[in-house]
Amino acid sequence: MMPTVRLAFSPAPVHVRTARLVGVAVARRAGVAEDLLDEVRLAIGEACTRAVTLHRQYGLSDLVEVEMTDAPGYAVRVIDRAPIEAGLGLTTLPPDELADEALTDEALTTGVGFALLAGFVENLQVRPVDEGIGTEVRMDWPVRR
Repeated sequence: MMPTVRLAFSPAPVHVRTARLVGVAVARRAGVAEDLLDEVRLAIGEACTRAVTLHRQYGLSDLVEVEMTDAPGYAVRVIDRAPIEAGLGLTTLPPDELADEALTDEALTTGVGFALLAGFVENLQVRPVDEGIGTEVRMDWPVRR
């Protein structure tokens, strides 16, 4: 088992490439099958691009965070600090519905911007960050030990 790898970068498109490169290197080390590495690269790139776009759209200088671990499979978390409604693609829902904790993962992943990402990742979760500001995109892939 490898330790958790964490990246944090300023919301600039140029850093997305670095996140993709690190993500694929960590995936390879974790034991993700070679035929899934393109999927990993594309998914990490899309999730990081989404976070950078949200930060720039809202004028946020907060760092985009990426966390990678291999327990139990290879998991990548990309965290932005944009308003939750924007990050979840739910800006058309009334505030009382946004506060509803019964929103399913399926409802959260059907927002604009998630269709492409959902095509790359079989196990995709999108949820508000614990602190209440921002969203976490979590993606998982199987590993071979």
